[in-house]
Amino acid sequence: MTGERRVAITGLGTITPLGIGIEPLWEGLMAGRCGLKPIEAFDASGLASRLGGEIPAFRAADYVPKSYRKSVKVMARDIEIAVAAAHAAVRDAGLNTRCLVERGEASGPANLDPTRFGANIGAGLICADLQELAGALHTAAENGQFSLARWGAEGMNNLTPLWLLKFLPNMLGCHVTIVHDAQAPSNTITCGEASSHLAIGEAYRTIARGAADVCICGGAESKINPMGVVRQQLLNRLATGWDDTPARACRPFSASRRGIVVSEGGGLLILEEMKHARARQARVYGEVIGFGASANTNSWTEPDPDGTGLLTAIRAALHDAGISADAIDAVGTFGAGLVGHDASELKALQKALGSRFDGLPAIATKGALGNAGAGAGAVDLAVCAMALAHNTLPPSLNTDDPDPECRLAFATKDPADARIRCLLSVGYSLSGGQNAALIIRKCEE
Repeated sequence: MTGERRVAITGLGTITPLGIGIEPLWEGLMAGRCGLKPIEAFDASGLASRLGGEIPAFRAADYVPKSYRKSVKVMARDIEIAVAAAHAAVRDAGLNTRCLVERGEASGPANLDPTRFGANIGAGLICADLQELAGALHTAAENGQFSLARWGAEGMNNLTPLWLLKFLPNMLGCHVTIVHDAQAPSNTITCGEASSHLAIGEAYRTIARGAADVCICGGAESKINPMGVVRQQLLNRLATGWDDTPARACRPFSASRRGIVVSEGGGLLILEEMKHARARQARVYGEVIGFGASANTNSWTEPDPDGTGLLTAIRAALHDAGISADAIDAVGTFGAGLVGHDASELKALQKALGSRFDGLPAIATKGALGNAGAGAGAVDLAVCAMALAHNTLPPSLNTDDPDPECRLAFATKDPADARIRCLLSVGYSLSGGQNAALIIRKCEE
């Protein structure tokens, strides 16, 4: 947004199958590790694929003040991930929020005005705890059939009165803003896998127009539950036939790609007005300079074959940044590993980038991390910010057998040096037709 307030990235908080925090994620990707394995959270033996990306064990209570720990009881898995990611993000940014001060983790007193601290967090369709729900539904049965009358009179009383609060998408942002005392504008975005990019883009605009000085933004979701996996199975999206070789299952842009691997995870980033960041001598990973969004109109489950929707978002981001495609030095892809979706993404990138497309350095994370839905885009952008800061591309697993139409240059075995000044990151929803693009730049002044 040329001429408006500049927006820096000062904190990265990620929770992924490779660990808690940005450093375990970056180190794992750089070492070529894969976080996908047979699902342990529930019995997946009857499903088309038993694979998933599960986060190492953690407790949400370890990331909130002692006075707030009772609230953990009404946090679904998605909310717990967001709360942990928020803690990692503010610590990485060096922000002394109310949470860190109360926990005794701050380096000093609060160092930001809570009325200028906003939040934009993407969320998915939070799946209910099946055991908890099934128990209540069982008490509403009559002659082996569900009875609405018995549900109203008896069944629903077997759920805790606050049960619904565990599964409302806006509760990710609700808990994060309360815990960290973020009182500026906040919003929740539920647009599938595009949610994180859209939330970060909105946070960028919130700061650029002067409505906040700092925003915590990104997304989180867990698809590691029976309903989350079955939904993808019914849509014929799961990568099957790889149960014994999980590290090879998700194959972004590969000629042999077969589908996605469900995952859980999330990322919350700290965006900050540049002068505000410099005044407190914050580390700056990069600068957000452009954002674009669009919607497909051809189908709610299938991508635009010509990539038109994503192309519109990329062109809008370039225009917003005030640069041409020639300025893009690398691209953070979505890379689902689905035949049609990958093909559509490639067409959009090729049309948007023109001659820059061939041989352009690129990153694809889902071969290592799987698809974490609303949390995927923020994790992708965090990895892109690290690549920008370190001038290095981490290896992108399973991109060594590229589709002939994929002429991007992925690091396949070892990290690759990449002198990056401007990087394009894209995301889109597998269902719903939402697209988004963000452009970040190395902060050189």
